[in-house]
Amino acid sequence: MEREKIVAVANDFLINEFEVDGDEISNDANFKKTLGLDSLDYIDLVVVIESNFGVKLGEADFKNIVTFDDFYTVIENKITEKSL
Repeated sequence: MEREKIVAVANDFLINEFEVDGDEISNDANFKKTLGLDSLDYIDLVVVIESNFGVKLGEADFKNIVTFDDFYTVIENKITEKSL
């Protein structure tokens, strides 16, 4: 899957399912601060990512996510790993 498609799909579910203001989403914006998710929201996020991309993110994956660009990269890398 191309990165542009990953970004579009991810932003769509972040805006529609997690009620994130689309204007606050940018590659260098702080992911956790912008989303303001609690632990249950992260579980929902894992489920939504899996249903949209067919990959599962774990706790270790989220520890490395600081910006939205990091978030997209983690998803992109998981998709690439899965296809190998």
